[in-house]
Amino acid sequence: MDLPGRDAALSVELEGGIREGDFPREEQNPERQFCVFRAGRERFCLSVLEVEEVVDWPRFTRVPLAPAFLMGVFNLRGAIVPLVDIAFTEGRRPGLLPRHVVVAVLKGDAHGEDVHLGIAADEVIGTYAANNESLIDQAPSDVPHCRAMLRHDDRLALVVDVRRLLEVFQVPVI
Repeated sequence: MDLPGRDAALSVELEGGIREGDFPREEQNPERQFCVFRAGRERFCLSVLEVEEVVDWPRFTRVPLAPAFLMGVFNLRGAIVPLVDIAFTEGRRPGLLPRHVVVAVLKGDAHGEDVHLGIAADEVIGTYAANNESLIDQAPSDVPHCRAMLRHDDRLALVVDVRRLLEVFQVPVI
């Protein structure tokens, strides 16, 4: 039986009930959430699935003979987390410490443990939903730890790739 005012593609047999495929589905762009923060003069972001938490600036311990980007390590509920400054090339003033730490996590495979990394952030701007149109699938070549850019609030944020970040900013094993 055809429903009045509907074309044949949308008609349904009332006795048989509604079957999958009787109604067209709208294509939707999947949305992802990003945590946007500022480190130095640049805005960066991480997928919220890669952010374990954001904490206020902790007490941290400097590591002797550490590379310039490694600010030190801090204790996060019994776990020692390295703290990196991805904006160290901008010459952050020594007396001006960031206000927050974005704790990123790189999930380990079946045989490895998760890797936690603290990223110094001057400001946490917020979380933003993004679809494919909001993402630009390229990043500046001089920022090897980023894989794309996110459009938000008429600005751009560099999308950090945690795996690449750990390759570029090689943190000593503690």
